[in-house]
Amino acid sequence: MGLGIVVVEVCDSNLLSALDLERLEEEYPEIAVLRQDCLNLCGLCRIRPYALVNGRRIFAKTTEECVALIKQAIEEELKAFHEI
Repeated sequence: MGLGIVVVEVCDSNLLSALDLERLEEEYPEIAVLRQDCLNLCGLCRIRPYALVNGRRIFAKTTEECVALIKQAIEEELKAFHEI
């Protein structure tokens, strides 16, 4: 696992949990993907694929769109970190 500058949290009950999101750690060595039993966002979890990127809710209608938004959020977080 990388440095974990960016933390991506996924609920085990969400549609997104079926995907191999750990592959994102290969693409972005500075992130850590954490799978959680529950993230206490059940209303959102039931209807949309979602994840938390450094605590920010990222969600979409499809898993593909959600992964694209997660990557975008990761890149924004990394850019902000490297500008410090």
